[in-house]
Amino acid sequence: MDMFDYFLYYLYGLRVVLFVTMVILCICGIDDLFIDLYYWIRHFWRKGTVYKRYSRKNVDDLYQKEEQPLAIMVPAWQEFGVIDKMAELAASRLDYENYQIFVGTYPNDPETQADVDRVCARFPNVHKVVCARPGPTSKADCLNNIISSIIEFEKKAKIEFSGFILHDSEDIVSPMELRLYNYLLPEKDLIQLPVYPYTRKWYQMTPGHYADEFAELHGKDVVVREAIAGQVPSAGVGTCFSRKAILKLLVAGDGLPFDVQSLTEDYDIGLRLKQWGMNEIFVRFPIIDKDQATLKEDSFGVSLHDGNVVCVREYFPTTFSTAVRQKSRWIIGIVFQGFKNTKWTSDWKLNYFLWRDRRGFINNTIGFLSMLIFLQLVGLTIYSYLVKDGYHFLSIIADDRITHILLVINTLLLINRLFQRFFFVSQYYGYLEGVLSLLRLCWGTVINFAANVRAIRQVIQQGDARRVAWDKTTHDFPSIQDEVRKKPIGEILKENKKISEEMLNSVLISMPKDRLLGSYLVEQGIVSNDDLSKAIAEQFESEFEHCDPFDLDPALIELLPKKLALKYSVLPLRKDGEMLVLGKEMPLSPVALATIERRLKCPVKSVITTNGAVTLGLRYWYLEQKEINPHKVIEETVGKKSLTQEAYNTLIDQYFATQSQLGQCLLMSRQIESAVLNQAILAYEKEHEQSFGAFLIKHHYVTKEAIDKALKLQASQQMNVNHLINECKQY
Repeated sequence: MDMFDYFLYYLYGLRVVLFVTMVILCICGIDDLFIDLYYWIRHFWRKGTVYKRYSRKNVDDLYQKEEQPLAIMVPAWQEFGVIDKMAELAASRLDYENYQIFVGTYPNDPETQADVDRVCARFPNVHKVVCARPGPTSKADCLNNIISSIIEFEKKAKIEFSGFILHDSEDIVSPMELRLYNYLLPEKDLIQLPVYPYTRKWYQMTPGHYADEFAELHGKDVVVREAIAGQVPSAGVGTCFSRKAILKLLVAGDGLPFDVQSLTEDYDIGLRLKQWGMNEIFVRFPIIDKDQATLKEDSFGVSLHDGNVVCVREYFPTTFSTAVRQKSRWIIGIVFQGFKNTKWTSDWKLNYFLWRDRRGFINNTIGFLSMLIFLQLVGLTIYSYLVKDGYHFLSIIADDRITHILLVINTLLLINRLFQRFFFVSQYYGYLEGVLSLLRLCWGTVINFAANVRAIRQVIQQGDARRVAWDKTTHDFPSIQDEVRKKPIGEILKENKKISEEMLNSVLISMPKDRLLGSYLVEQGIVSNDDLSKAIAEQFESEFEHCDPFDLDPALIELLPKKLALKYSVLPLRKDGEMLVLGKEMPLSPVALATIERRLKCPVKSVITTNGAVTLGLRYWYLEQKEINPHKVIEETVGKKSLTQEAYNTLIDQYFATQSQLGQCLLMSRQIESAVLNQAILAYEKEHEQSFGAFLIKHHYVTKEAIDKALKLQASQQMNVNHLINECKQY
């Protein structure tokens, strides 16, 4: 046979492959068309009926429900330089108070541990968990270690977490995320938020194709899946499990809720919970109010409604190899391990979506194959036009009625596919990214096919899909302005020329271990109390305002309820128009400030005030301890005029600076952890009669001996009225 004969065999082979490919593309395309039609029919029906009868929930509705304790779980293997930024952002910007963050680290990963330690030192609600086994293990194994630590924390803090939230170390979370989970718990057992990857430069197609896929998946496909089957696949991030779900998983796994051999444990759990009859929801909650922070894209064409949803943002892999590595893990977990672990069910609706999940392997192959065939057909077409009297090879391939019909159908399905992709990408990312998403389809096809090949090779090498090792994805964190690392108070006082370096070093060496540096410097007469308070304000980049807590307007005290004042350790200093100015000895968190504003229904501003003034003011005004007023004591004992102004100021400074609250003394004497103390304060808000110390003992946060030890420390440090009288007489 000559070359022409070989070429004819090639053409007839191409015809067979083309026909099979077109049939499969048609079947998959009709399958996708069903999802598209269901989405749009449901969308317009609900718009014309449901939303006309019932108003949509808004942000204010989320604040009506009392905060339940929530736990955020973040596995971290070799995430140094990333995990600290994520934890800081989550700990400082979430519009919620009653939550704890647990970061899973490994004993052989000291860099990540160091990053987490720095965050834990600043935020008492961030906890480091060290896994029992050296890394890398699987994500599921790390999560199992975190769950064990959460259970231990519950025992210490006397709480039960209502929700357990999955996040990765590169996630940017919406400030309203926990409010939304809290609103839906405990009625929903699995709550999934949309995930919207960050795009990069317009020409970087690898990260862009993730954005395209998730925009359509979480804009349409999962919405339809929930509507038809009532089942929601977890994305591994932005997923909240109810307490009921976690307890069921613990029982089913003999104490290990997550399957350590699964590469897609989050996906598996969604199916298991559904089969146990639990409620799952995929929630797209828009925040239209401009005053509420969102993760909205700032691009032309972004939808006001769908572009402002509470969601999770993160950077996905940027290189071809890392994307293939990540996607091959997904394919092994969902397709190969899924076939072995998750059998077909008796529910045809669930089986339909299991088919769609596992169909991805076919899609990846056929998509790549059709692209290769298309390129060959383009080459043959060009040959036909350019070569005069050349052979019309396409007649062998396309001269068939069925082929023509399939071609027309597939062309229409492709047009629909391009429209759906453009629309859902544009809704969140804008029109430019919508257009770019059409160009990225081919590149996404190449990545998905390469992931298929790698997945097959790994399964063949191991002989069993469950033996394939967990393959970590390298993470980036978005460029968000880091919070300024706080200068030590001693350094600020030295820079302000309030203390010399020699004196500072001397004091640091000689001061008692159970004392705070600033208060000790005031007590020793080295710096004034106002100088210390101004340094604290500078340390936290806040405004300072002097306060004499015994000379406040009683009308102001009436504006701030006792419960709020004691819970947040704040005093009302003055009114500035409609705004109430609150004084606090340390910064008030934005979440606490927003909570107070909602309770008081007026604008509120927080400033750093005189050290010790809030502690004394709370006792004087809210606990009715009128005898602690130092001005009255001095006048009645020796007379204010018998003291020089300098001596009088020194006495008042010492009196203020030595005041401390019970909680602070418990921390200094190491009788309680900061996070446990904060949980106790949240729980104490519901009490009406008991003192805080009695409450801590009654609910077994600490023992009576611990309270006695803390009170003894408080008495040894604190200048009380008797000390003040003695000091007055010495002057």
